[in-house]
Amino acid sequence: MSDVVLTDRNGAVVTLTLNRPDALNALNAETTAVLRAGLEAAGRDAAVGAVILTGSGRAFCAGADLKDVSARSEAGDTDLGADLRTNYVPMIRAIRACPKPVIAALNGTTAGAGLSLALACDLRIVVAGAQLIVVFVRVGLVPDAGSLFFLTRMLGLSKATELAMTGDPMSAEEAHRLGLVAAVVAPDQLMAVALERARRLAEGPRQTYALIKRGMERALELDLEQTMELESQLQAMAAGTSDAREAIRAFIEKRKPVFGGPLRG
Repeated sequence: MSDVVLTDRNGAVVTLTLNRPDALNALNAETTAVLRAGLEAAGRDAAVGAVILTGSGRAFCAGADLKDVSARSEAGDTDLGADLRTNYVPMIRAIRACPKPVIAALNGTTAGAGLSLALACDLRIVVAGAQLIVVFVRVGLVPDAGSLFFLTRMLGLSKATELAMTGDPMSAEEAHRLGLVAAVVAPDQLMAVALERARRLAEGPRQTYALIKRGMERALELDLEQTMELESQLQAMAAGTSDAREAIRAFIEKRKPVFGGPLRG
């Protein structure tokens, strides 16, 4: 894998690290492609139970590489919509489609499409002092790479609009208060906390996680009756998995369950 994204394996946990620290891990076509490939590979690997996404240096990700955008614009490539469809949309879809829990370990500034990347993950842990910024308006652009979707649903229309129109930074602590992040930790504890959370998830019912992700995604657009039907369908699938059978046996036998079967259905 290209060194713009580093891959590390620790037991059942894969860590993907954005590795363009001199550019604050800004995203370009190469980075989005390599990150997508890493996520898809982790999703296919039966031995992987969870994924951590983080950044090298002092930022998680500053968003799109504007130097790259400017250079392409000067060369006549001005269609940012096509860039999104080709590079960013597949990357975000890879996170949402990954059947494994994906944890964003935000080691510093998280802005623009970098924030979109973090919001697409299942859980977010951030270092104290970091800022989250819906930065697009500062360069005359609209929130993209999923930000319009994630922010309005996670924060509500009012707060999402405020952040998008002002471009004001949000502190790690405010993000935690608003529910965008699961925890705020000291910088030297970030990866330890993320790895502990990832390991705990990896030891859980992986088949169930995949169904939970599927259900959460679809439930966002359904009414109550449709959601209850979705729950019925997913529950029927969950009950047929080896994870569910093992959990029930373990409960009856008063022991800790041991998960790990493939998802069927």
